[in-house]
Amino acid sequence: MTMASDIHTAPTDSLKTRADAMFRTKRLWSFGLPGLVLLYLVYAFFAFDLPGLIDRARPENGAILMRDIYSYKTHVERDNRTGEMSYAIEGERKGEYPEGERPDWVTVDGDVTTVEMPEGHEVRYYPDHVEYDIPGYGTISARSEGRGVEATYPDGPMPDYISAARNRVMVVTDAGRVTITRNRTEVFRYFTGWELFFFTLDSPYHGLSAGELLSRATSGEAGAIWHDFWQNNMWRHADVAWALFETLLMAFLGTFGAAIVALPLAFLAARNFTPLMLVRQFFRRIFDLCRGVDALIWTIVLSRAFGPGPMTGALAILLTDTGSFGKMFSEALENVDDKQIEGIRSTGAKPVQRYRFGVIPQVTPVLLSQVLYFFESNTRSATIIGAITGGGIGLLLTQAMITQKDWEEVTYYIILVVMLVFAMDSFSGWLRRKLIKGDDGGH
Repeated sequence: MTMASDIHTAPTDSLKTRADAMFRTKRLWSFGLPGLVLLYLVYAFFAFDLPGLIDRARPENGAILMRDIYSYKTHVERDNRTGEMSYAIEGERKGEYPEGERPDWVTVDGDVTTVEMPEGHEVRYYPDHVEYDIPGYGTISARSEGRGVEATYPDGPMPDYISAARNRVMVVTDAGRVTITRNRTEVFRYFTGWELFFFTLDSPYHGLSAGELLSRATSGEAGAIWHDFWQNNMWRHADVAWALFETLLMAFLGTFGAAIVALPLAFLAARNFTPLMLVRQFFRRIFDLCRGVDALIWTIVLSRAFGPGPMTGALAILLTDTGSFGKMFSEALENVDDKQIEGIRSTGAKPVQRYRFGVIPQVTPVLLSQVLYFFESNTRSATIIGAITGGGIGLLLTQAMITQKDWEEVTYYIILVVMLVFAMDSFSGWLRRKLIKGDDGGH
């Protein structure tokens, strides 16, 4: 009886032990895992110096950048040494007002130049000093003295929007920005839009309405209108179009060049086509090396070897994608249907013919789909690669960012890149349907 009781009790004790273990495991996951996640988040908070990042943050600089994206500023500048006045869009020589012309919100009365700004703000240039009237605060008066700026302010605490130093006074308000140094005084007034996007100030078509332009175009001036737009010195539409073409060409050469190189090598890496393991492993490691090094690293290496240029970017894409295509193509080849190949063999076909008619038709849909997807993706990547190699739209984008003032041009380039990606997505989708599924668009 005792032995029988032990026999019946042992399985029950074992089940109870396993149940207790499962319960403890569930408790660990339900209470321990959130604790570990919380611990990691606390560690990341201090490891990435988030308190320091918050302390160094300058939201006002971000606000200025965001305003520059959708607006432009007109500079009213005086050389404090000569007293010469100049007016220019974005402060560029290509955007200077012709001699004798100025914005309609700038008036000249004898030796005094008055700049009217929004919200009642007003800047007055006198021969020997500058005054800035700020509603609700008072008048700031400044003059160049020796190697610095001598300024007087209204009584009371100085607002945060005034930055005063010995050699510079800067006032930044919603009405605009005023900077006074020993050599010059500048007023920046913001306006919404992208000024001079179509025509520069020296073009006879600047300031004309769409109806007036259409009327002149139908009167035989269409070529001149297009020339002034296409050769716009401020926005350089012709150069931007060529840069976009270079970016697209970089992605095309890199992607399809990689596909051409990877396809024959994939046969040498496929198990069912290359029985020698040594050869197969050699080419698989080559593919690992090519795709294991990022395209940006290849770009830097190739730039040192061949110099900058769009072709260097195309070679970097080619090397990286050769590794990716080689792996995908070899896996596709290992999954082909042997029956179709045997059918071709039974007709007496040679190995090349068996590959051409028994293998390629089976893997073509997968190959084309992957190549077209990578082409679309590389259109974006070519923008970043072009910034390193000095080609394509990436170069223009980098140049605009470095200046720290042409953020409306940065926005313009980014919009063009996004539109190019949209176009490539639609084109590659249409091409896949035509080549792979035989879709004729519903006809």
